[in-house]
Amino acid sequence: MSAKRPVMWRGTVFHVFVLVVLAAYLFPFYWMVLSSLKTQVQNVAFPPLFIFAPTLENYRSVFVNNPFFLYLWNSLVIGFGSTLLGLLLGLPAAYGIARYRRQKVALAFLIARIAPGISYLVPWFIVFSKFDLVGSYTALILSHLTVGLPLIVWIMIGFFEDVPSEMEDAAHIDGASQFDIFLKVALPMVMPGVLTAAILSFIQSWNTFMYSVVLANADTRTLPVAVFGFMSYGGFDWGSITAAATVITLPVMVLTLFIQRHIVGGLSMGSVKG
Repeated sequence: MSAKRPVMWRGTVFHVFVLVVLAAYLFPFYWMVLSSLKTQVQNVAFPPLFIFAPTLENYRSVFVNNPFFLYLWNSLVIGFGSTLLGLLLGLPAAYGIARYRRQKVALAFLIARIAPGISYLVPWFIVFSKFDLVGSYTALILSHLTVGLPLIVWIMIGFFEDVPSEMEDAAHIDGASQFDIFLKVALPMVMPGVLTAAILSFIQSWNTFMYSVVLANADTRTLPVAVFGFMSYGGFDWGSITAAATVITLPVMVLTLFIQRHIVGGLSMGSVKG
C-alpha cells in the first residue's frame, strides 16, 4: 500500500502541472472570446465582468463595416500560394542538403529561419518598389516565403535523411536519373513530412502580420491587418478587436485540432533515425 502512494502522488502532481500549463495557454483565448461578447463599457469595467448579457454586435460590426471576406480570401490566396511555392523550392533543396550532406547550407536556412522578419522588410520593400509590385499578391507571396521556406527545408532535411540510400542506389543502377530518384523514390516515402511542413508553413503565413501591413494595399490586406484596423490614436475598440481576433484564430485552431495527429506523427517520424 505504501509503495502505491508515491506513484499516486506523482500522478496527481503531474496532472496538476498539466492543468496549470493548459490554464496559462487557454485563459488568453477564453478572455479574448469573452471580450468579443461584451460592449465597450463592459470591456473597460473594473473589476472585470465575468457575468454579463452577451452581445453579437461586435461580430456584426466586423463583417458589416469591413471587407472581412476580402481579407479572408487574401489570406487564403497568399497562404496557399506561399506554401505551394515553398514546397516547390524547399523539397528539392532539402533533398540536396540531406543527400549530399551540405551542413553549411542547412545552417544558412536555420539562420534565415531564426532571423527577425523585420530585417527582410526594408530590402523587400525596395525591390518590390523598383518593380512596381507593392500591393500585389506576388509581393506578399514572395515575402511570406521568408517565413515558410526555411521552415519547410529544415523540417524536410530530417525526413530525407531517413530515406534508405540502398533504394536510391538500386534505382540509379536501373537507369533512373537523380531527378527521377527524388520524384519517384524519395518523395513518396516522405509524404507525412511534406504534409506536416505544408500545414505548419500555411499556419505561419496565415498569422504573419508585418509584411501585409507594409506591402499590401486596400485590395490585398490579410486578416491580421483587420485587427490592426480597429486600433486608433483615439482609443481601442476592444470588442471589435477581440471579435476579429476570434474569427481569425478559430480556423487555425479547428484545423490544428483535426490534423494534430498528422503533425505530431510526421515530426516524430522525421526525428527518428534508422
